[in-house]
Amino acid sequence: MTRKEAQKKIGPLREVIEHHNRLYYVEARPEISDFEYDKLLAELIALERQFPELVTSDSPSQRVGGAPLKEFRTVPHRLPMLSLDNTYSSGELEAFDQRVKKFLGVDHIDYFVEEKIDGVSISLTYENGLLVLGTTRGDGRQGDDITENIRTIANVPLRIPAPGAAFKGKLPKHLEVRGEAYLPRKVFEKINEQRLAAGEELFANPRNACAGTLKLLDSKQVASRKLKAFIHGLGAVEGGAVPESQSGVFDFFASLGFAPIRHTAVCPTIAKAVDFIEAFRAKRERLDYDTDGMVVKVNDFLRQKALGMTAKSPRGMIAYKYPAERAETVLEKIEIQVGRTGVLTPVAVLKPVRISGTTVSRASLHNQDEIKRLDVRIGDSVRVEKSGEIIPKVVEVLAGKRDRELPPFDFPEKCPVCESKVERLGEEVAVRCLNASCPAQIKGRVRHFASRDAMDIEGLGAAWAEVFVDQGLIKDLADIYALDFDRVLHLDRMGQKSAKNLFLAVEASKQRPLERLIYGLGILDVGERSAHLLAQRYRDLGRLAETAEEDLQSIREIGPVTAHSIARFFNQSGTRKTLERMRQAGVCFDRVEEVKAATAFSGKTFVITGTLEGFERSQAEVLIRGLGGHPSGTVSRKTDFLIAGENPGSKLEKARELGVEILDEKAFEKMLKASGGGPRKATKPSPSALQKKQKELF
Repeated sequence: MTRKEAQKKIGPLREVIEHHNRLYYVEARPEISDFEYDKLLAELIALERQFPELVTSDSPSQRVGGAPLKEFRTVPHRLPMLSLDNTYSSGELEAFDQRVKKFLGVDHIDYFVEEKIDGVSISLTYENGLLVLGTTRGDGRQGDDITENIRTIANVPLRIPAPGAAFKGKLPKHLEVRGEAYLPRKVFEKINEQRLAAGEELFANPRNACAGTLKLLDSKQVASRKLKAFIHGLGAVEGGAVPESQSGVFDFFASLGFAPIRHTAVCPTIAKAVDFIEAFRAKRERLDYDTDGMVVKVNDFLRQKALGMTAKSPRGMIAYKYPAERAETVLEKIEIQVGRTGVLTPVAVLKPVRISGTTVSRASLHNQDEIKRLDVRIGDSVRVEKSGEIIPKVVEVLAGKRDRELPPFDFPEKCPVCESKVERLGEEVAVRCLNASCPAQIKGRVRHFASRDAMDIEGLGAAWAEVFVDQGLIKDLADIYALDFDRVLHLDRMGQKSAKNLFLAVEASKQRPLERLIYGLGILDVGERSAHLLAQRYRDLGRLAETAEEDLQSIREIGPVTAHSIARFFNQSGTRKTLERMRQAGVCFDRVEEVKAATAFSGKTFVITGTLEGFERSQAEVLIRGLGGHPSGTVSRKTDFLIAGENPGSKLEKARELGVEILDEKAFEKMLKASGGGPRKATKPSPSALQKKQKELF
């Protein structure tokens, strides 16, 4: 085939493929089978490989992902991507309605109500109809350029109007639309099944999985996750005409080939809006995507503009969040789980019940005292709630439905795993197994040691920790560094590549900073903050291990309880043997990250509240400590700064009452940059060291 013939064939082929993309992903009415679609796409890719100069950025072939990026660049938003104020009751919606009417001086307002997708906010920019930029929300003023990842989302048009779309107006020269990327529930479940089989850490929920996917540097991996997106708003627009209402703009989006949010209504009163919100509540669990509420917007754009905005939120719209859902079911059994510190945690095994769109069959009962407080018994009817719509817990026993005598639950006096004696230590609520060799504790310690905030051993997740301990390959933490490659390779479901990656990750972990090693050891009462203080004070694990309990108490923020836990941990003969084997294996005991002196953070106490877009909370706390600051979880008169993210909660009000200086995420980032701070990167051995290890192992 000549280039001219290929060029003549490629154009119509692309249009046909995108037409079927739209029918399948946007309109849910496919006309051809997956096999027929795959044949069309394979034909296009073959032609483009033969004539690479004919590849364009809007070709359907670009949805499969390209070469991995080294990093994401940060780009500013032309118009800020603001967050919304939240409300949780119809009374608060009525108060919002009164504020809007009073501000505008009117007696009547039409509202547009739409479902609130629990996904990741994105912005898409089109120039002359071509997708040129896709970004995350970031801090609302600037976000990450994730264009290559956005291109892989099948229901995002690479060019507008999309083939088969019904648009008949004048296309804006510059059009920015806002939406939510999300992971369908079925896809989420499949991904977690795959991660479980590979021994990787599971995603907590679809939103977390979506956020992690969009931050992958390899767009081919993103394409495999099969994300989708709903469009719900306008950003900057230049040239061309756009509708003057929220309801009109949804029709506009659909005519261009986007997938606008599905469940919407124009409501002439706030009472009608409340009715629509309540009617939608029962539909949520039948959807294939997560929602966490509804958004109420003033429908008319001119009135939205007149209302303006506060420092963080537009005044013309508000998010209604559904309260945590509850459901009634039967408690069929109580199981006792043993954690890495030996704590026995009771778990309710339930008759499966649907809550917030998922089937719940297990829920937390917290501890022995909570069982007594609830007076919960096997066979009881109970009420279960999804706290934060993620973690189920038993909140109430329906004692009136107890139609027969049920015996109280006897909390075990021996560990259910190793049958060692259990007891409470001091005034603790927790009941503990005191056998440090208990297999359940070893599994928990391995998971903790390998976790991202500790030694960051990728590939050593919950599933493989379970296997290695059950197979007798790991009996203590030092055994991680003595794993036999051939034995690991021949385990079920362990492939050559996975084994290599695991052993290289183990090797890389030997160079982690001391504070992460101390934290990873899982010493009772020692968190990341305490580990940082200990690393800065003693600068060598050997010195810390020899320190007397009374000397440990002299450190700021290390109280007598923590000091006793540290001393008891290092005085155990098993601990000393484990640490000596780690040292012989090459684990670094004295790699200390220096704390910068004389920064704006030095000696200051910081509290973080709400969700930060650009940082995990633990990462932000590490940065604060690295610049000499003190992260804290409680607002008090000693607090110097409160860093307020999205949905800040009661800590913000308390900080205002106490006159604490409040920083938004942008101000925090500015303060970091001025002090020379930046994101923490995992420490890796030199390439030559890794190459040497590869030769030794493989």
